Amino acid sequence: MPTPAATTPSPSGTPSPTPSPGASEPPSAAPACTSPGTCGFPDASSTGPRISLERHDTGNMSIKKDGTVIKGWDIRGSLDVYANDVTVIDSRITSANWWGINLRPGFSGLKVLHTTITAVPGKGPDNGGVNYAVSNMGGSSIEVGWCDISVFGNALSMGQGDLHDNYVHDLVAFRNQGGEWQHIDAVISGGGNNGRLTIRRNTLLNSTPVDKGATAAVGLFADTGVVSSVVVDGNWLAGERTRSTAAARAPPVSRSRTTSSPPSTTRPPEPTVRSPPGTRAAPGTCGRATGCPTAGPSSPNPAAETESS
Repeated sequence: MPTPAATTPSPSGTPSPTPSPGASEPPSAAPACTSPGTCGFPDASSTGPRISLERHDTGNMSIKKDGTVIKGWDIRGSLDVYANDVTVIDSRITSANWWGINLRPGFSGLKVLHTTITAVPGKGPDNGGVNYAVSNMGGSSIEVGWCDISVFGNALSMGQGDLHDNYVHDLVAFRNQGGEWQHIDAVISGGGNNGRLTIRRNTLLNSTPVDKGATAAVGLFADTGVVSSVVVDGNWLAGERTRSTAAARAPPVSRSRTTSSPPSTTRPPEPTVRSPPGTRAAPGTCGRATGCPTAGPSSPNPAAETESS
């Protein structure tokens, strides 16, 4: 005869109430934006080269062949571009020149992608300082994207270009050759541009104290002409708030759009402009930065004028 199945007695006490249909847990609070990367903005993990690099001690190298591609290079030096459609990708540049990469007037099509551009503080030609990570002296747009940029005083200097998904940080203040604190900007334009300047989805940090040259995360100045056709959209902009709150950082996200000359505002005192001897820049470059960069010596390395990969 089968043994009856044992039964478990019901627990004593008041039974727990049954949740009503449709009830749900309260929504969790959205994570705080404690850093650019936590909220999807560029940082060190999402910018710079994606492949291993090979060291090249190029010095100040001139590129004179159209269509040159530099990929996978760890460059100790700088690039002065006298050619069209040059691409620098998945590389690193450590410069002691006025610039990391400079496009000369009359040339176009430069692309700088997934590249780290930096310098050694105190080793630059401007009284130890360095000025431009990427400088567009040409009259047409260039593209700078997914780059990790640091140290340079006026990191991205141009009147026209497509600047997107870059991480600009740790800009280094310095006294220029005139003995004054150099203006420091993550992005700078001197106005008078012929094309559009688009600044989108970047992290642009300028933590320089205002009494040591800080000007802006994005500086749009009508030094060489009217500022026009500029779009600034969806960036993380941060810097010093005031001289008395130097320890405080302001991390607002910009959602602004500028399509014409901005209203006149009071600006910091202009430093002595020192234009080193060299080629005059196209409108939209140099200006309140430090004057136009001088031409660097051509590299004896034949790779300077041939395709590099």
